[in-house]
Amino acid sequence: MSNITQNPRGNCALGGVNAVLSAVDRVVPIYHSGPGCCMQTTAGEAGQAGGRMPFYVSSVSTPCTNMLERDVVFGGTDRLRETIKGAVEIMEADAYFVLSGCTAGIIGDDINSVTEEFRKKNLPVYPIETPGFLGESYRGYEIAFTAFLKHIVKPADRQKNLVNLLGIMPYHDPFWEGNFEELTRILEKLGLRVNTFFTRHQGIKDIRDSSAASLNIIISPWLLKSAAKEYLESYGIPCLRWPGLPIGASDTSAFIRAVGKALSIEKQAESVIKNEEDYVYSYLETAIGSLSWKQFAVVGDANTVVGVTRFLANDYSFTPVVSIITDPVFRPEDIERIKEQLRSLDYARPPKIVFETDQWKIQKELESHEEITLLIGSTNEREFAMQQGIQCNVITYPITDRLIFNRTYAGYRGSLTFVEDLYDNL
Repeated sequence: MSNITQNPRGNCALGGVNAVLSAVDRVVPIYHSGPGCCMQTTAGEAGQAGGRMPFYVSSVSTPCTNMLERDVVFGGTDRLRETIKGAVEIMEADAYFVLSGCTAGIIGDDINSVTEEFRKKNLPVYPIETPGFLGESYRGYEIAFTAFLKHIVKPADRQKNLVNLLGIMPYHDPFWEGNFEELTRILEKLGLRVNTFFTRHQGIKDIRDSSAASLNIIISPWLLKSAAKEYLESYGIPCLRWPGLPIGASDTSAFIRAVGKALSIEKQAESVIKNEEDYVYSYLETAIGSLSWKQFAVVGDANTVVGVTRFLANDYSFTPVVSIITDPVFRPEDIERIKEQLRSLDYARPPKIVFETDQWKIQKELESHEEITLLIGSTNEREFAMQQGIQCNVITYPITDRLIFNRTYAGYRGSLTFVEDLYDNL
């Protein structure tokens, strides 16, 4: 029996792959799909992630075969070959990735052999089998990294001060650039070089050389398990998984200590923590009493829900009521990892923990908690909050009523921005 999900928070697997590629500098996706997929997948991810669109190639400017009935009957590889040739001729790029949509996946068009023809001519054209029916956006995120490891990453000499910072999904986290920038700023104070793949115009070269890293840092309680395993087995790169976005002094300092221990730079870590905590606390002490005590709920992706819940409970002494995770988390060990983060609070009783993607069920859950006075969620939750007269801060996907460039709530400085925004929405 089929299920209906109201207001699903994400796109298909094709949209997830496109979101990743759109964030890599000088990369062109080429769709082998029906007409409309380019625009709809871009609108489904970037179009609901804070008012911005991808900066290189996206939406209707994306090359596409626009498969119709004739291509379904007779196959669309000839049309694909022509589309790739045209894209290479008129669009400058360091790599072209051919993405197969549902139509191509159903009829079984062989995009691997077509792209191989171009690679034999020394053209960087690579296939990614990603029909939308394979799953949702997060599945596409995983597929993209699998493709990077298969086609792009090459062996390189180890660099002791290089780390790969992963786990924050472009666009699906509307604050992805700001979050990467703040965490990069902190890690650079440890003397590290940080490869995110997606910021500072990083691109194919950075992906290719990611095998030189001394450590993979994955900011997620559940994503990129297969990629972490491949990096370890093929290139000997260990992984530090941090199960949630570090927000505020408590969790960010713990995060830095974990990185320092993994890289044997504990002394530098403590020096950075001392300076950063002094900076953030010198501001917070001037605003004691500005925000009254709140009983709060958080709705969104696992990274944000964990980070926000722990910050507001541990660093700001608010009381968590319910935490609703909208990711399609299904592995028992991942679910338990998320629950452990939300249960191990320093100064508060743990919230009720709910895993739910259906908006109707999410609203029913929120309605059952009349004690909520602060709601942290997406644009979907704003209407409910207005109806109930509850303070609401929109910080999780989807966001259609804010413009976001590099704003962040991560780390030390991001937590100050978060407190400012809480005050502005009183």
